[in-house]
Amino acid sequence: MRYVIYGAGAVGGVIGGCLAHHGHDVALLARGEHLDALRARGLELQTPELTVTLPIPAAADPAALPVSDGDVVILATKSQDTLGAVEQVAAVAPDVPIVCAQNGVDNERVALRRLPRVYGMSVFLPATHLAPGVVQANGAPAIGILDLGCYPEGTDDLCDRIAADLTTAGFSSRPDPAIMRHKYAKLLLNLANAIEAAGGDAARQSDLVARAQAEAHRCFEAAGIDVAPPEEAQKRREGVLGLRPVNGQRRQGGSSWQSLARGTGRIETDYLNGEIVLLGRLHGIPTPVNEMLQRVANRLAREQQPPGSLTTDQLLAELSS
Repeated sequence: MRYVIYGAGAVGGVIGGCLAHHGHDVALLARGEHLDALRARGLELQTPELTVTLPIPAAADPAALPVSDGDVVILATKSQDTLGAVEQVAAVAPDVPIVCAQNGVDNERVALRRLPRVYGMSVFLPATHLAPGVVQANGAPAIGILDLGCYPEGTDDLCDRIAADLTTAGFSSRPDPAIMRHKYAKLLLNLANAIEAAGGDAARQSDLVARAQAEAHRCFEAAGIDVAPPEEAQKRREGVLGLRPVNGQRRQGGSSWQSLARGTGRIETDYLNGEIVLLGRLHGIPTPVNEMLQRVANRLAREQQPPGSLTTDQLLAELSS
């Protein structure tokens, strides 16, 4: 069974690199300078224990590999790229199983419109991708936690096999028949991504995080959404996932921070804080903090501003404007 990693950036690159390093058949889908580097030099995977360069096949789109129904696609793009990725995959392999290893809760629904076998994955994977051809993973003792289940619910034999393969590759992975309740719990944590990207650690330590999460809880309650409680996720991580330096360097920031640092011009906030804004509008719940964070993050990305461009006071001023 071949794993096709669609979106070989921080998360996808680490997953694909670890699987390949442990003997699994892997192919990568990437773009731009990152793809050029993968083709020219291979994928450089850096962890607290090792640095290794892996000659993994890489292509720009599924047709170039090509992807077949006998593969497993692990979708690790940002959520704003999900629709285009799913359309490309479905065009060449309409029955291929696809695993949404992404933040947010909309990707699985998008994929299920075009592909019949969709799996959700709850990703706790402290990874970084800032330079073409290079990915870092700071997780230890497990590289990351990658639980998965069928969408919208249940598990099957493929879940068991994928979880086993990921476990042999250094991750902690379990089949979970109610995976979406954990993805909603992860969404709560990801509401802080825009705060960190815009205002750095100081803003992340402010009460903006709690205020954004309080709005989300009210929206989840109004929508009748089942969310795993924080203590459940905390227990899952205890003794399994911590942070260690890579090549003497601590991890600098999360996925949204990295989007601003790379100057991509785009950011995932519409599917994180924007998910709460959407639920609020559907159910009549005010979400001023998440609306502000969505607006500010998109503006910073569009203007290619660096992470940490705003102070906490400036973010609060944006809230009152």
